[in-house]
Amino acid sequence: MRFESTLHARKTNKNTYKIFITAEYSGVEVKLAPNFEMGVSNKTPQYLNMNPIGKVPVLETPNGPIFESNAIARYVARLKSDNALYGSSLIDYAQIEQWIDFSTLEIDANINAWYRPRNGQAPYHLPVEEAKISALKRALGALNTHLASNTYLVGQSVTLADIIMTCNLHRGFTRLMTKGFTSEFPHVERYFWALVHEPKFQTIIGDVKQTEAVLPLQAPQMPY
Repeated sequence: MRFESTLHARKTNKNTYKIFITAEYSGVEVKLAPNFEMGVSNKTPQYLNMNPIGKVPVLETPNGPIFESNAIARYVARLKSDNALYGSSLIDYAQIEQWIDFSTLEIDANINAWYRPRNGQAPYHLPVEEAKISALKRALGALNTHLASNTYLVGQSVTLADIIMTCNLHRGFTRLMTKGFTSEFPHVERYFWALVHEPKFQTIIGDVKQTEAVLPLQAPQMPY
């Protein structure tokens, strides 16, 4: 299915991944803006007209721009009528949305709060980091319990919730969460590795290797 719209984003980013994996499952073609440069491209007047605060990504469509990666992924999924990524019933739809919210608010938010200070993108405070790790473990524990009796988050096949959850877990597995950390959550491990080895995931993200050490503290970065 041809889709004459352009995604403004870095190619190797979890939020870009979720949009392109969704497109793979939906049979939709999404173009990546050429020569996108973080801190430059997203500060241009053209970009700020699409997203006034300059966050990435933005999907430029013939009918107007869309920002926030989850909203873009939802839009791409809905371009195909009766898309299996949204399940087959109202309860499927509601539970898919439930897990999208959970993956954003409980998994992604806590991984980012752990990652950004270590990457020099925010002030580092050990008590704050410990609190975020504790909150992340609580969320992973809940996810692990659900996955103990479920292959996927909802139903018997990949849905949009699985795409977003896996992409949100990606930074954790590759930059922060060692095997010693994730072994406490064996069903989450099984789920993550099964999905990143799905052909449509691999087409976009390639091979994934779990980090052997927590990202060391980086020097603070200059603001853009």
